[in-house]
Amino acid sequence: MPDPAGDWPQAQENEVADEDHDRDARLQVQERAQGHHGYVAIPYPDSRAGQEINQHGGNDAANARYSFQLDDKDNIYFPFCSQTEWEIARWSKLRGPSSTAFTDLLAIDGVPESLGLSFKNAKELNAIIDHELPTGRPKFKREQIIVAGEAFDVHYRDVIECVKALYGDPDFAEHLTFAPERHYADEDQTTRLFHDMHTGKWWWDTQKKLDQHHPGGTIIPIIISTDKTQVTMFRNKAAYPVYLTIGNIPKEIRRKPSRGAHILLGYLPTTRLEHISNKASHRRTMANLYHACMSRILAPLESAGLDGVKMRSGDGALRRCHPLFACFVGDYPEQVLATGVKFGECPKCDVDADETGSNTASFHLRNLCSVLDALATLDQGNLDFVRACAAAGIKPIIHPFWEDLPFANIFRAITPDILHQLYQGLVKHLIGWLSEACGAAEIDARCQRLPPNHNIRLFTKGITTLSRVSGTEHAQICRFLLGIIIDIRLPNNLNASRLLRAVRGLLDFLYLAQYPCHSSETLELLQEALDVFHDNKEIFIDLGIRNSFNLPKLHATHHYPLMITMFGTTDNYNTEYTERLHIDLAKDAYRATNHKDEFVQMTIWLERKEKILRHEKYVRWRLSGGCEAIPRHSRPPDMTHCRVQVMTKHPSAKAVSMQKLVEDYGATYFRDALARYIARHNSPDNNQPLQGHALDDLASDVHFPFRTLPVFHKIKWLSSDTRGHGEAPVTVDSVHAKPQQHVGSRLVVRRSDTVLVSLGTGAAGIEDFRVGQVRAIFVLPPASIPILFPLTFRVPKHLAYIEWFTPFPPAPDRNHSLYKLSRAQHGGERVASIVSVADIMSSTHLIPRFGAIAPHEWTSDTVLEDCDTFWLNSYLDRHTFTRFK
Repeated sequence: MPDPAGDWPQAQENEVADEDHDRDARLQVQERAQGHHGYVAIPYPDSRAGQEINQHGGNDAANARYSFQLDDKDNIYFPFCSQTEWEIARWSKLRGPSSTAFTDLLAIDGVPESLGLSFKNAKELNAIIDHELPTGRPKFKREQIIVAGEAFDVHYRDVIECVKALYGDPDFAEHLTFAPERHYADEDQTTRLFHDMHTGKWWWDTQKKLDQHHPGGTIIPIIISTDKTQVTMFRNKAAYPVYLTIGNIPKEIRRKPSRGAHILLGYLPTTRLEHISNKASHRRTMANLYHACMSRILAPLESAGLDGVKMRSGDGALRRCHPLFACFVGDYPEQVLATGVKFGECPKCDVDADETGSNTASFHLRNLCSVLDALATLDQGNLDFVRACAAAGIKPIIHPFWEDLPFANIFRAITPDILHQLYQGLVKHLIGWLSEACGAAEIDARCQRLPPNHNIRLFTKGITTLSRVSGTEHAQICRFLLGIIIDIRLPNNLNASRLLRAVRGLLDFLYLAQYPCHSSETLELLQEALDVFHDNKEIFIDLGIRNSFNLPKLHATHHYPLMITMFGTTDNYNTEYTERLHIDLAKDAYRATNHKDEFVQMTIWLERKEKILRHEKYVRWRLSGGCEAIPRHSRPPDMTHCRVQVMTKHPSAKAVSMQKLVEDYGATYFRDALARYIARHNSPDNNQPLQGHALDDLASDVHFPFRTLPVFHKIKWLSSDTRGHGEAPVTVDSVHAKPQQHVGSRLVVRRSDTVLVSLGTGAAGIEDFRVGQVRAIFVLPPASIPILFPLTFRVPKHLAYIEWFTPFPPAPDRNHSLYKLSRAQHGGERVASIVSVADIMSSTHLIPRFGAIAPHEWTSDTVLEDCDTFWLNSYLDRHTFTRFK
């Protein structure tokens, strides 16, 4: 008989030694960045920055002012006659079918009368929206831009009115930031924290510059994004949207398209200029067209940025605001187009194109003054202009859009791009290199044999044959990429240690770069991870896969630490957000048109949708009693494991016999484990729990007053809104413990996920945790609890039967930095015990140790039983990464 509990893992000999000094220091760095020790906020020294001009009243708030524009103050839903009419109008514009289908629905005899509708078709509904609903956001206008003697249509809105609409949105009023701050992790102010945009150096430094001209102003950081996108699958029809958001809105709100923190500023011309056959002329004309249109759209920022504009936030507070161009968000082609540099060069600095793969080449931010001087030679003649621009390192662009914007530096404004630079750039390259080095067939075989997990996508056909891989898919691949190449055989029997370190360095950089809160110390870790990759990248040259690493996207990683200190963490300016906006503001808009003169129809469709969304906010405000929210003070994001464990109200199976638990759930030693759990908590001396034979003797006398148990098949964890931004809870993790079952003639194998369990020892770091496999989740019948346990012991509501893995070794592997685990055994049989479900912290993912070649008999469903040795996957999610790195 095995020792099922090992006397509860506390009684096992502690095999985990103290971590070395470097790991302890790294753990402390992570904790400071995660806010374990609080933070210190240092306000901007001039208290006039971001202050109100005068005190405001309740009638100045956005919803109150919106109410004044409605004729009927008693009807909450006006101009709609009733709640039903409003809900139908809302559904038709936000969730409903096309206008034709909606008209056909209302044409059915008796439908409008039965619903009490005042409109009989989509045209009448549109008239109500167009003429009776107040305008929440500015209307579009169409103008012609003349470039090279040819006219092009550009559809855009007044940029200042767009800024006012975002700044004055009542949903953002309580969250807005008006002045820069410096955040520190310690009272001594030695470890600086960076998260939202107002904690970066750009806002602080720019406020100082602004105060020299107009003290007491409120900076509104303007974040611009451009990206051409296809709106059809086959007809090659494109749209070229320009998006705007402001840095005063917290990044947690900006990153969710459903919150409406981005606004469509305009549509640029999508012409291909096919009549211009000369390639150089074609490129020059395309660039000049882009900048001419962007200059027209952003021109009002020049005077408004310097002199300021009075704006009211959603709570009615009036401030003198200075909208200043801060960040440009786009992929590499957009960055090159915006800055005017040559393709293949860095859009931010003067590094030589042949040195972009170097980790030691020196570089400096491009000299804006030299570039502006070159642009000023336009009046001296074309030849002098071209030569001056070439000497300054840019293309001869006629009046780029950023030329006259106050306090703007386009080379500094170019931000890191996680999606295209890392996931669709370096990770895509890395997968190709590894496929060539390790063999595509072997890579795919290992992908097909990974155990399931909530955060792991199983690529049942492998990853090397995928086409048109999205950024999301690349992110999913990164979660197991390092683990599947361990022990793999390289050509010519080359040592794989450099390969493992190179992949680890790049993945560590990827995960660190996406921290929602950075400290000056974690930025050093970011640089160290990049150094690890560069120190070991030559393995790909030795394998004959690469000749050089001169990739602009690889060089761009050198700018990440500086940009994070300037503008906050990378989730302030991720192109993933605008990629998602394409669906709502370009593709859906195009589908709502008849595809003739589509941009006029697209802008009208969008204006109506925005009016409905604005009226929805007003209705919600009226129904809540018309109360204004209290402003919140920004604090660093919570990077700790702040999640809520959730169990279903009713069990998945109401009465499961112990024999079924053994046979179908795989809980082999369930009876012994439960008996030992009961015996341990009946011990008279809880300070020194029973162990070994003494516990066995007491457990042998335990008799169960039940034959069946209610069993659950799933544990879930939901996200929690720690910063009060109104985020709805979503499932962020789950654990399954499902039995095997017969479906017809087919046997569906059981699923028993692995988890991380807290031992409750209070030890620092990972010593307080251990990995186990959940076989069964159950509750004890209430009537049996007084019989089995003393009154002084509070029995956990949900219990789990766990089969244990060995404790964590003193340190991870020195090459790939993963922890090696195997099944915990006693007398040749697995060690198991009963634990409280509340002690299960999260799921874990174990990557099998495949050896040189993955065994063909292993499958994803059975690999946890087939394999003896595993690697703990520390790239499962951000929380796992911070805990085990």
